[in-house]
Amino acid sequence: MAGAPLAGVIQYPPLEIRSMTSAFAGRFDDFSHWRAGLGERLDELSACLADIGFDDRPSCARLAALRERLDADKLIVAFVAEFSRGKSELINAIFFADAGTRVLPAAPGRTTMCPVELAWDPHQPEGLSLLPMGTRLEDVSLTHWRDRRDAWTHLLLDKSEPESLSLALRQVTATRQTTIHEAQALGLWHESNGDHNAATDQVESVEVPVWRHAMINHPHPLLRQGLVVLDTPGLNALGAEPELTLGLLPLAHATVFIVGADTGVTQSDLTIWRDHLGARQGLAFVVLNKIDALRDPLATPEQVDAQIEAQRRSTARILGVPPERVFALSARQGLVARIEGDAQGLSESRLIEFEAALSVGLLPQRRQLLGRLIEDAAQHIHHRAVRHIGEALRQQAEQLLELRGLRGQSSAKLTMLMKRVSGEAMEFEQCHARLTALRAMHARQGELALAQLSYDDLEEEIDLMLAEIQASVLRLGARKAFVALCERLRERLLRVQTQLHDTQDMLGGTFGLLNAQFGFGLALKTGPNMTGFIEEISLIERLYAQYLGLGDVLRLTRPRFTEQLRRMLVERISVVWDGSRNAIEGWNREVASHIDAQLVERRRGFQKRAESLSRVRGAADQLELRIAEIEQQERQLRQQLEQLGAINQSLLRAACDAVDVSASMGSADARRARA
Repeated sequence: MAGAPLAGVIQYPPLEIRSMTSAFAGRFDDFSHWRAGLGERLDELSACLADIGFDDRPSCARLAALRERLDADKLIVAFVAEFSRGKSELINAIFFADAGTRVLPAAPGRTTMCPVELAWDPHQPEGLSLLPMGTRLEDVSLTHWRDRRDAWTHLLLDKSEPESLSLALRQVTATRQTTIHEAQALGLWHESNGDHNAATDQVESVEVPVWRHAMINHPHPLLRQGLVVLDTPGLNALGAEPELTLGLLPLAHATVFIVGADTGVTQSDLTIWRDHLGARQGLAFVVLNKIDALRDPLATPEQVDAQIEAQRRSTARILGVPPERVFALSARQGLVARIEGDAQGLSESRLIEFEAALSVGLLPQRRQLLGRLIEDAAQHIHHRAVRHIGEALRQQAEQLLELRGLRGQSSAKLTMLMKRVSGEAMEFEQCHARLTALRAMHARQGELALAQLSYDDLEEEIDLMLAEIQASVLRLGARKAFVALCERLRERLLRVQTQLHDTQDMLGGTFGLLNAQFGFGLALKTGPNMTGFIEEISLIERLYAQYLGLGDVLRLTRPRFTEQLRRMLVERISVVWDGSRNAIEGWNREVASHIDAQLVERRRGFQKRAESLSRVRGAADQLELRIAEIEQQERQLRQQLEQLGAINQSLLRAACDAVDVSASMGSADARRARA
């Protein structure tokens, strides 16, 4: 299906001169500037390492990966609600009020009919991409379809029309009529789930969405800075697309669940919360929207406020969340007030309080995470670079000691010294075989650890779980089989951790002997810790187990759902496997690179000593010249060491500021919300 180009996109002033209007936007702008500052300091560190000739490949690769991580960092906020709760209006009010119009369509009744991702990728054309619902008939994951641009309908935007983005996004409301048979094949109709099926007409045709998924690539200032907004429509979409609940929603850094103040928590609201969001309460905010509907001209403002507060506390009690996590507001009033510049209306909408809580609850956490990543990497790279410079200074000190000792000495003395250097070099080469054997042993240990985390074994473990579910009566053993799977995966990671500890002990002992016998500067970095990956498996267990209870027995009898569950588990757990394998392989490469670097540096040191002695032997006046050269190199190295330390301290201060600034930001936003 080919899409005709549409006109327009909203024009924004340059990012650096824009005035952010919402509390979240302002805090996110601060966060982005902080992140950009960290990137500049990482660039300074990279340039300094290049100047000193530090070519440790693992450290340089880690620095490059960290820089890329900062540039590509995304902050994902997912909005989830049943139809007609004002979800799209809330997104407009918080993120896109500066457009002066509604970006996401918001009108009475059903609006967004498929999940919509709003983000910015400068490498892709600006516009709206729509995945046809018919792709659900193929047993292929949504992740796969993301890489198939030819499968999507692309609506390009013409920048001449300021409201064209809003017009284009109305495509996500499109529906069509189909037969019950096709709706069943698409996974949008189930005989056992009548309450949540779409209504049928007199000839029993069913209304279904035209699109399965939508992605808008748009250069809004917040999106350019890494914000990703996920707009997820209703219980039908969540139930029909397991990849939302098993894939996209768990990736969100925060989830906003919206209920209507005029309706309270309905049964379908409660089903969404219980089945899809309840396990993520620590990351979830609840919004009680449309409080303007509760305002009554026959009631006093105090009576209205009391009714709103009672509704807010009732919502908190029904959903089982602390009352301070529930925010009563009017998204429509907040959006209109922002567009019209109405400060009083914005205050009455109570939108600012929620924005402050969202920014304080989300941005400091993200800032601290990135700050700790930077801090850990900076400390590690600085330690390795200091050792590099220290080794160079030690070798130069040895040369200076030898050369200064030659002042006034005879040619015979010089010849004897050259023989001694040659003998030390030969003795050093004798340890090469030991280092080769050590590397081979370390490589074998790494292969054994990685064998525990093979992807074939992972798929076999998941297939074993599914076989146990199939064998259970009415699939009642599904949760038990899944918990057993997670326990087996944790045991694998624990066995890997034990192997890594044994390998580290072996390397540490051998490094100590080589340092003592041959004057190496071998230092062993602590091996990877599997604890974080074990915790990730436990998190997956908590998130997914809720889909395998008694209420899901009928879904488990459907081959389509079982295959989707298998595919999503393989993809989700593979992320953990990827992380753990990458950590092990990275450590293995770093150890091997460190050994190679030590060999290269020692050989280089012997060559320099021999060259210096040869030059001095050829002409007596070369002695003082060579001493002066080495002294100059020593001063330069010490200056580089000082510069490296200053850059590292600047980077650490910026990274550590994440905690202090986040705390002060929280206090300021809290004061602003109270005011």
